[in-house]
Amino acid sequence: MFIGHACLAFALAALGAHRLGWSRGTALRVAVLAGAFATVPDVDVVYGIAGLLAPAAGSGPIPVESFWDAGNQVHRGVTHALPVALVVTVAVGLLARSDRSSQAVAGLLFVGLVAIVTTISGPLAGAVATLFVLTSAGVAVIARRRGVPPGIVTSAALVGLASHPFGDLFTGSPPALLYPFDLTVVSERVVLSANDTLHLLGAFGFELATIWLAVLAYFVIAGDRPLAHVDRRAVVGVAYAGAALALPAPTLDVSYHFVFSVLAVGVVGIAPPSLERLQTRRAALTALTAVSLAALAYATVFVLLGP
Repeated sequence: MFIGHACLAFALAALGAHRLGWSRGTALRVAVLAGAFATVPDVDVVYGIAGLLAPAAGSGPIPVESFWDAGNQVHRGVTHALPVALVVTVAVGLLARSDRSSQAVAGLLFVGLVAIVTTISGPLAGAVATLFVLTSAGVAVIARRRGVPPGIVTSAALVGLASHPFGDLFTGSPPALLYPFDLTVVSERVVLSANDTLHLLGAFGFELATIWLAVLAYFVIAGDRPLAHVDRRAVVGVAYAGAALALPAPTLDVSYHFVFSVLAVGVVGIAPPSLERLQTRRAALTALTAVSLAALAYATVFVLLGP
């Protein structure tokens, strides 16, 4: 999950606000903010930069592997914990207020959280927690300066931060959902298939589904139909089925050749290239449809041929 985290939070917030009868503008604001907050927990991968420096010093594996080996030491820990998300949500809600006393309490909550994490898990986890709270605070400050009410900021933070870890259950190690409590909710990632390639395709399909959910949520609020903005060129994506015969079967460990090539199919959304097409919803929806058809066609051929 990458874009999927933001899209899932956007869709949940948008549809929730729409259900509550909020105006279109308010629903979109809370949805965009929720999407922004949903990306914040992954700031913990910044530590992977340390892994990039290892090969340069003459030790360690290739750069990409080094990045993830280092990043995974702290990834999906403190920043992906629901108790931490609740504390940060309260803090950013207070920070979004205009009065100094509320902002001071927010600062104390942030400092206290970092101190507790450092005491329990050490300085590295404390540094990650510091980056996490600073990034969250930055989103809240930007929202406040743009006149977003504290209630909307709080709602968006709760949806974004709390939904993020659940999107990580299909790839890699499961997040520490209840950190700092010594309780394990999920010990292993959710396996969609015993076959590594089918599991990868399922996880990729889940991320595409979250993107489509966000698109549908936007058009529900806008009162429009998404398919009305899809160009027929998108059917070209079906031709990607041939990649199942030409490319090595991808897995979670080696997936770059599949991911990059299937995403490249989306170029049909802006073909022939033009600045005007790049600026239209039609280009984006055509590209998304082409990629979705490409992934579905690839999976169909792979299943028919037999894993």
